[in-house]
Amino acid sequence: MDPSDDPRLIALLDRMADRALPLAEREAAFRTLYELSSRKLYGLALRIVGKRDWAEDVLQEAYLQVWRVADSYRGALSPPLAWLGMIVRSRAIDFLRRRTSERADTALEIDSAFEEAVPGDAANPMDTRQASEAAWALHECLRKLESRQREVLSLAYLRDLSHGELATRLQLPLGTVKTWIRRGLDQLRGCMSRFA
Repeated sequence: MDPSDDPRLIALLDRMADRALPLAEREAAFRTLYELSSRKLYGLALRIVGKRDWAEDVLQEAYLQVWRVADSYRGALSPPLAWLGMIVRSRAIDFLRRRTSERADTALEIDSAFEEAVPGDAANPMDTRQASEAAWALHECLRKLESRQREVLSLAYLRDLSHGELATRLQLPLGTVKTWIRRGLDQLRGCMSRFA
């Protein structure tokens, strides 16, 4: 795309934003805008997030935002592709922040459960025996979890996978993964408290 395409993109954004037009016309303008700009914007998203499936998610979020805020575009302030690129960049950065936050939250929850189960470094034989007993107790408590909960907790902790990555890998809804992690950690805490 080059600057000579700007008038066409501006016209498409204007048609998308014009609430007086029938929805079918606005949707047609959106499809055309997508066809004209998505390859370049996908490349931008991919450079920022680094993975194809993540870039696809970012692009989807970005175009949903474009649909919602098309009326805020001002051609006098920036070329249309630059405006679209800023939306993609913003969505990509938000995506990476959410992913990092999910990962940190999961790691903290799991670390907390394991810290409660296995106290610090063993300094003497008594500590070693207690740590061994705690490890055995943890093993027993993990064994009592449902296999899917045990799998989700193990992948989250040992492979350092975020909630979203777990959902994708296990082909489960994100809410289900979060629920299994929360319930699994609660069950581990309860079980480990009986061994304390």
